[in-house]
Amino acid sequence: MSHLISNDKEFLSTLKKSKYISKEAEEKAEKALANTSLPNTRNEAWKYTRVAKLNKIKFANNEFKIASIDKYIIDHNAYNIVFVNGNYSADFSSKETIDSVTISLIDESSQVSSNLPVEDEIFNSINTLFLNGGVEITINNKAVVNKTIQIIHILKGQDQISNFRTIINAGDNSDAKIIQSFFAEEDCANSFINNISEITVNKNAHLVIDKIQYENEQTYHISTEEVTQDKDSTFTINTITLNGMLVRNNLNIAVVGENCTTNLNGAYLLKNKQHVDNHTVVDHKVANCNSNELYKGVIDNNSTAVFNGKVFVRKDAQKINAFQSNGNVLLTDDASINSKPELEIYADDVKCSHGSTTGQLDDEAIFYLRARGISEKNAKKLLISAFVEDVFEKIASESVNQFIEEKLIERFHWNN
Repeated sequence: MSHLISNDKEFLSTLKKSKYISKEAEEKAEKALANTSLPNTRNEAWKYTRVAKLNKIKFANNEFKIASIDKYIIDHNAYNIVFVNGNYSADFSSKETIDSVTISLIDESSQVSSNLPVEDEIFNSINTLFLNGGVEITINNKAVVNKTIQIIHILKGQDQISNFRTIINAGDNSDAKIIQSFFAEEDCANSFINNISEITVNKNAHLVIDKIQYENEQTYHISTEEVTQDKDSTFTINTITLNGMLVRNNLNIAVVGENCTTNLNGAYLLKNKQHVDNHTVVDHKVANCNSNELYKGVIDNNSTAVFNGKVFVRKDAQKINAFQSNGNVLLTDDASINSKPELEIYADDVKCSHGSTTGQLDDEAIFYLRARGISEKNAKKLLISAFVEDVFEKIASESVNQFIEEKLIERFHWNN
C-alpha cells in the first residue's frame, strides 16, 4: 500500500482496503490511485473547487451508534435503509420486504465488480479501493413500486470518511421512486462522504431520485452518479443542496437507447463560506431523445457556487431536444458563481439550447412589495422563494417538498 500513499494522499494512510470488491476491481483501482493525484486548479474540471485541504486530515472509518433518526426521515411511509458513516444500521432500518424489489447490503459476500471508470478519477478509485458499505436495489421487470425507498446516510464523529456505494437496477417497464438523503450529527467535524451511485434504467423504466444534501458547515461531500438509460426510459433526479462546507456533485448520464427522457433539476441555497459545485454530463448517443436541465442557486455571504453542465449530441443522434438552464442570484458583493453550460453537437437535426443568468434581487420589486406593507427582509424572502420555486415544482413528492420547506425555515429562517 505504501506506493499509493504519496505526499498528496496522506489522508488515506490509516485506511484498510475493502473486503467488498472483486480482485479485478481492486487491481484497477489500486493502479489508478497510484497514478492519480488530488485535483488542483490546473485540472479544468476542478478549476474552481479546491480539495487539497482533505490531505490535512487523516481519516478513519468508525462505527458509531446514533440515538434516533426521527429528524432525518423525509417520508414517514417510506421503506428506510439507514447508514452511519457508511455502516449499515439495522436498528433503524426497515425490516419488512417490498414486493418485486430485492434489497441487499454490500458486504463481504458481494464482491462488487464495477464498470465504474477509475483512470484519472481519484475519488472513484478511493471509493472502490476503500469501500466500506452500501446497498444494491433491484426493481423487478414490470414492477410498479408504490412505497418510496429512502436511503438515509448520516455522518457522525470527527475526521471520519465514508466510502459509500449505491447500486440501482430498474428493470424493464418498472416504476419506482427513491429518496437519497445525507445528514450530519451535531458532533460531526472534518468528516467526508465519498458517495457513488451506479444506476441502470432499463427499457421503458421510470425512475425518480430525490437527493437531499443537508450535512453541516464542517463536512465534505463528493457524490458521483453514473447513469445508463436504455430505450423508452425516463430518468429524473432532483438534487437539493442546503448545507455542507464543500459539496461536489458529478452527474454523468449515458443515454444509449432511443426515445428516452432525462430530467436533471437542482437547487442550491448557500450562506457563510459554503462551496457547492454541480458538474453534469448528458451524453446523447442515439436518436430521438429529450433532456431537460434546470439548476438554480441563491448565494449569500462569502459562499461560492460552480455550475458546469455539458450536453453531448453524437453524430448519429438526430432529432435530439436538449435544453439546459442555470440561473443564480447573488445576495452580497462577496458571493460568487462560476457558471459554464456547454453544448457539443455533432448531429444536424437537433433542437438544443443552453443559458446562464446571474444577477441580484430586483430593487424595484423589493420597493413594490415594501410599498404594500411587507418588510424588506420578507420582501427579499418572497423574491428568493419565487426564484427557486420552479425547481421545487419539479419535485412530485409532497413529503420531500415539505421537508425542504422545514429545512429552509430551520437554516435560513424563512418563517421570520
